[in-house]
Amino acid sequence: MNRFFFRVWLLLMAMCSTVWAQQTIRGTVADAATQRPVAWATIVVQVGSGTLGATTDSLGTFSIAGVAPGRYQLTASITGYEQYIVKDLIVSSGRETIVNIAMKENAYSLKEVTVKAGVNKEQPLNRMATVSARMLSVEEAARYAGGFDDPARLASAFAGVAGNVGNNGIVVRGNAPKSLQWKMEGVEIPNPNHFADVAAFGGGGLTALSSQMLANSDFFTGAFPAEYSNALSGVFDIQMRTGNNQQREHTFQLGAIGIDAASEGPFRKGGKSSYLFNYRYSTLALLAPVMPENAGGVRYQDLSFKLNFPTRKAGTFSLWGIGLIDQSGAKVKTDSAEIKYASDKEDQLVKQYMGATGLTHKIYCSRNTYIRTTLAATISGMDYTTSRMNALLNLLPQNKIMATNGNYVLSSYINTRFGPRHTHRSGIILTALAYNQQIQTATTPGVLYTIVDGSGSSMLAAAYSQSSVAFTEKLSANVGITGQVFALNGQASVEPRLGLKYKLSNTNSLGLAYGLHSRLERLSYYYIRSQATGELLNKDLGFSKAHHIVLSYDHNLSKNLHLRIEPYYQQLFNIPVVAGTPVSLINVQSDWFFSMPLQNTGLGRNYGIDMTLEKYMANGYYAMLTGSVFSSTYKGGDDVWRDTRFNRSYVVNLLGGREWSTGKKNNNVLGLNARVSYQGGDRYTPVDIAASAAIQDVVYQTPFTFGSQFAPAFVGHFTASYKINAAHVAHTIALKIINATMYKEFQDFKYNVQTKSVDEYREALVVPNISYKVEF
Repeated sequence: MNRFFFRVWLLLMAMCSTVWAQQTIRGTVADAATQRPVAWATIVVQVGSGTLGATTDSLGTFSIAGVAPGRYQLTASITGYEQYIVKDLIVSSGRETIVNIAMKENAYSLKEVTVKAGVNKEQPLNRMATVSARMLSVEEAARYAGGFDDPARLASAFAGVAGNVGNNGIVVRGNAPKSLQWKMEGVEIPNPNHFADVAAFGGGGLTALSSQMLANSDFFTGAFPAEYSNALSGVFDIQMRTGNNQQREHTFQLGAIGIDAASEGPFRKGGKSSYLFNYRYSTLALLAPVMPENAGGVRYQDLSFKLNFPTRKAGTFSLWGIGLIDQSGAKVKTDSAEIKYASDKEDQLVKQYMGATGLTHKIYCSRNTYIRTTLAATISGMDYTTSRMNALLNLLPQNKIMATNGNYVLSSYINTRFGPRHTHRSGIILTALAYNQQIQTATTPGVLYTIVDGSGSSMLAAAYSQSSVAFTEKLSANVGITGQVFALNGQASVEPRLGLKYKLSNTNSLGLAYGLHSRLERLSYYYIRSQATGELLNKDLGFSKAHHIVLSYDHNLSKNLHLRIEPYYQQLFNIPVVAGTPVSLINVQSDWFFSMPLQNTGLGRNYGIDMTLEKYMANGYYAMLTGSVFSSTYKGGDDVWRDTRFNRSYVVNLLGGREWSTGKKNNNVLGLNARVSYQGGDRYTPVDIAASAAIQDVVYQTPFTFGSQFAPAFVGHFTASYKINAAHVAHTIALKIINATMYKEFQDFKYNVQTKSVDEYREALVVPNISYKVEF
């Protein structure tokens, strides 16, 4: 019977694939500085040797019907603006293709400007970014191998970024993942990853934001604009797309790791408002046989939404949100023959949650000025308990974390274009912090003592002002200043930002940028208490800070080939360290039970060169080669310079893919994508073998902290997909494999009670996911 239904399904799919499928491309064209509609712009889509076209109306909207499924190049042009080219525009039969275009006014010509061999893909959405910024497109998030529909994992393929298999923590230019800021709709949010901060502060397993919700977003790796405060290494500025306001569209996906459902459309026919939501539920139970131990009990789910309400005179309102719930754990082993490590005697349960929601309002005060305001609330929490079995097979308390952080955020800015050469933006960000944290651990069996105990509220206030100025047709500048104050201890930071860009020609340019950046440490560190007196040890801890200097060279070698080279230097200072030891928070990865007093006397130094050579999708294939050679060192509380934990020295990524059009009408698409990464091995501190044997636990040689390095890591990822575009519906079957090369990643050193020796513990985390998706 099952075989019969399977054959019927295959027959229906084959019949659907023979139906001629066409779809509509529509969208808006706006001025990049004012975001006002641009009327009467010409829109052209290249279709084989011919073209399809349209002209925007008085509201800047356009629509092109009768487009067959496939990949296209769209060009927008109008007198007085630089031509805008959209590469890799995907048209699918299952949904309309919506394109929102921001055109840059040409300050020195009233004629239509054609940039030869130029594309807009390598440019960030934020026009006040000069260097070290890249737009992350929706299309890339879905296509690149190893991305797994996760923008954080996709970012690890970019120049200057190192990543791991076991977590998606983003190491930017040798900085810890915790130094990265996550933003959504212009507001800083808690780490939006499932199982956040378990394996790496700032990272997790997979992001909670589905590619179904993602709009084109910006990723910064250094010297970012003044509007980004409280960020030390980089910024992931995520935008949610707005739902289709003309017709309802739905997506459902079933895979080996769970289900994914999305829906969007207008609230009522003919209205301008729209909704968009996505829900995912996942479990690794089906993959347990090929996953590490205890992975079968992992469950997680998330929900994202955005509601958009344009009005005639009161501006546009949007209500958005994201939330996740996770559960994982480990079961104790009672058979002595199975117990090798201390962790085998532990029973663990971890429950986590995170949420963010906001109301955003945008209104025009005049033709050249608008105000954008967001009122948001965020929350994150962890309930973590560990019990350890004693010789009598009784479970005794070992660790306990009960941490809740909630923020209320007001973010508002005013944006004004004073003319085609000058755009200015000034704003404030007020964050009310509410927290309740208790972290305990046992130094003697079954007796917990408190490391962190704090509850209450505080405030982080920031203000900024920045301008983008075109001095000449070739020379432009982005200049700004930002400042922030932490009310808990009165610590403050004032930070200048400057970027210069010079166009050598229509195809290449030079950029130079400087910025002073700072970031608060984790709130739990401010509430570490003395075991003897109970007083707070680190309440007066200041911001960690860094000077960033970046030189950038961009060259469009052809219309589909782009080269970027960026040397950089970062001087970190005011880093919290423990006096008289190598300990520095610059190296912290996931130590929840840190309990030492800190002082802001540590230093760090990162320098290197990043290179990206990218061949855009054309003629059915694409490729990207990124490489980074760098050094990351620090000076701890003992005044000795050492390699940081994250100093891999080099990272090389090569990714690419090929697509073939199939079917009677060439409507269907077969795609193969692969990525390989070769990077320096993990840094580690050597183990003192004799001392470890004496106490039957791992003892490190602390004078040689991170003085050793494992062999280089070679990791490969693979994706294959087949998409059938039928009339008003699209079916996609895909196989995605993370770590197809089965690389065994270093986890930790563990003392083996059976062999009486220290093991180098590694795991090969391989995640295969076969899925079926339907869009209708």
